[in-house]
Amino acid sequence: MMGRKPPSLARRRVLVLLVPFLILSQSLRAAEPLPSPLTLEHALELADQAHPERSLAEADLAQARAFSQQIEADDDMHVALIAELRLIDPSDVAEDDSRNDSLARLSLSKQLYDFGRTGHAEEAAKAGLASRQWQLLEIRQQRRLDVMARFFDVLLADLEYARDNEALSIDYIRFDRARTKNELGKVSEIDMVELESIYQQALRKMRASRNRQRITRSQLAISLNRPLDLPADLVSPVFEPLGELPEIEQLVEKALRENPKRKGLQAELQAAVKQLQASEAEDNPVLRAELEAAAYQRKLGGRNPMTAALVIELPLYQGNRVDSEIAKQRALVQRKQAELARHELALRQQLLDHWMKLDRLKVDRDALGVTADFRDLYLDRSRTLYDLDMATDLGDSMSQIADIQMQRARNDFQIQLTHARIKALTGELLTAPDPNKE
Repeated sequence: MMGRKPPSLARRRVLVLLVPFLILSQSLRAAEPLPSPLTLEHALELADQAHPERSLAEADLAQARAFSQQIEADDDMHVALIAELRLIDPSDVAEDDSRNDSLARLSLSKQLYDFGRTGHAEEAAKAGLASRQWQLLEIRQQRRLDVMARFFDVLLADLEYARDNEALSIDYIRFDRARTKNELGKVSEIDMVELESIYQQALRKMRASRNRQRITRSQLAISLNRPLDLPADLVSPVFEPLGELPEIEQLVEKALRENPKRKGLQAELQAAVKQLQASEAEDNPVLRAELEAAAYQRKLGGRNPMTAALVIELPLYQGNRVDSEIAKQRALVQRKQAELARHELALRQQLLDHWMKLDRLKVDRDALGVTADFRDLYLDRSRTLYDLDMATDLGDSMSQIADIQMQRARNDFQIQLTHARIKALTGELLTAPDPNKE
């Protein structure tokens, strides 16, 4: 076979050569240790780097792109050179009785028109490619949300440990004092055992929160595709004020236009419809041009050095193959329509849930602010009483301060995460893909 290689084939070969270098560069980036302390901004940058979930989506995208190029190349010109070295025993009635019957033949064929079959197949392939692009964007958004949630979990685990460790210190001091007084006969055995039981409960709680520190760090490291590089120190982010969200009706309307997953399902539906139209065109005629130039060693009357033909092929009978393919594609269209409708219903409910949750979290934030002010004032009073050598619950006040700090941090993190999820559902979290990008 001879002829100029199609550009798509050349591009694929270049990509094959570049893949090892891309994999190597990703591996080198992945080998770099996490910075300490780790900021949320840096963690979100890492969320868009190599990860198995993203690699799977990129592989699906590459496969869809290759399939689209394959469909586009189906009606490319076909050029072939046929050469035969033949030795024959000529017939007695042949005018040329030489035995060398070698020949060379150059043939060109090009499909000119197939009445919609190839066009619909190309549109189906392009729609399938677009669906994979939207799928990749959806994966990138989910990766970003997951890293954000894991980052917040680590910070909350640290605050939880600080609270439980503070409570443990207080309970231990009380138990230790009671044990000393028990030895002096000033505290009963039952009161001392009660305080020891409280101390043991606080110890179990502290150890559980300490274990949670390790677990959440492992979850964050895995989310960042760095399972062996657990981050030690994290910087608690300072958030910018969030703008007010539109009403729920406006959010739903925007999500039904811009939601990446919905756009991907729309593209899948379009691909199924176009593939159905391509299947329905299988019975259509095919028009093609053929050109052949030949050179023969033996000169015979039925051999022509040049042949040109315009060929039309009319399918007369193909059994049930076409009908069964059409039925399958119609069922696929119905399935994609149902998947799209199901996602739209789920999208409406998800937006409402997040919107209402955000409203509740803002109310909780105000209440926690008042509680924090009260705890600060109460702590000041406890310190004053402590300085005056009066009976005080200073330890309890400090523990309650640590607890309210954790609650306020959890509230802030939930507000940020819920707001980001709403942006993801409405297609605002990341930049949309370019459908024409290869």
